[in-house]
Amino acid sequence: MTESPAARHHTEQQAGSLTTGSHILLPDGRRTAEIDQVELEHDDFGSPALVLASLSGGGTLRVAIGTMVTVVDGAHDDVTQLPLSANLPEPTPPAEAAARKDGRQEQPGAGTGPIAVSPAVVVPPLPPLPPAVTGPSEEELALIPAPSGTPESVVEAAAEAHPDAEGVLLLTDRLSKGVNFKSGSCLKDLSDLAHELFITLKDADGALSVADLLTVLPYDGNPGRWTSVEASLALASYICRQDGQDKRAEVYEKLIRTPENQETDPFKARMAAKVRQRSLNEPNLYDKEIFRSIDNSNHDAEREWRLLRLESLLFLRAHGGSETIGMSELERRISNELEAVRS
Repeated sequence: MTESPAARHHTEQQAGSLTTGSHILLPDGRRTAEIDQVELEHDDFGSPALVLASLSGGGTLRVAIGTMVTVVDGAHDDVTQLPLSANLPEPTPPAEAAARKDGRQEQPGAGTGPIAVSPAVVVPPLPPLPPAVTGPSEEELALIPAPSGTPESVVEAAAEAHPDAEGVLLLTDRLSKGVNFKSGSCLKDLSDLAHELFITLKDADGALSVADLLTVLPYDGNPGRWTSVEASLALASYICRQDGQDKRAEVYEKLIRTPENQETDPFKARMAAKVRQRSLNEPNLYDKEIFRSIDNSNHDAEREWRLLRLESLLFLRAHGGSETIGMSELERRISNELEAVRS
């Protein structure tokens, strides 16, 4: 039995197995298109649910992951993108084409009547790229003052200003041996010192001078080291906003978005923006841990969890809020947490 050309060049497969470069038959059953990129959308349970196939000719095809689609192999007509081997209908005669323009066509034995027009396939456009993130200019960076002396001298000044603060003394004792900006633990100690000065001792100026040792560090792609820099940027932004230094605060807020402009591939940038927006909309505010500590009357543990919550809120505020928590609500929550950890 001889296999027809159309059967030889068409296969059925689930949408979840589509890959870049596949030629698929569009929903109208006539045209085909090549897939340029494939993106998966997950449902609320985290399972893949929807395939977003970006087409090389423009637009995106949305297909449920379990839907069977027709994949076309072989050569394609460059103009119509129809498979050359498929059994296609004959070209429309000029007279019939003119009749279609009038919305009528000739029916056998029935004169003329309304033409049955199949609905057009509307392919939605590609989702927009995330807005470009630009870093601060040289003039803006000049708003961050240079440290007065070496990093070690800045740390020693904090210790001298608070000789009875045990938390400060423990941190400065480790840092006085030498500040190594390539060490993640050293950066963490500097960030903790800045937070201790501001949150516990209400020393905004001292906290800002220590934080600025980190805020000027460039993003090096290391998430562990950047976490400490990010926390210091968020703290410095909040202190400057409270002090009325809005221009300087804007510089910190631009710097905190530095990792967001590293990806140059449009598809990966879109995916990263989606993941980032989801984390901003659903931040971990340690509610369960705080309530558990309250139930157990463990005040030390409660304070530690509240400090982590405060860091998350400060980051959200420096990032401009999210789709679920606005700036006014963030300011209120930050004030509440500061009052709770200082009491």
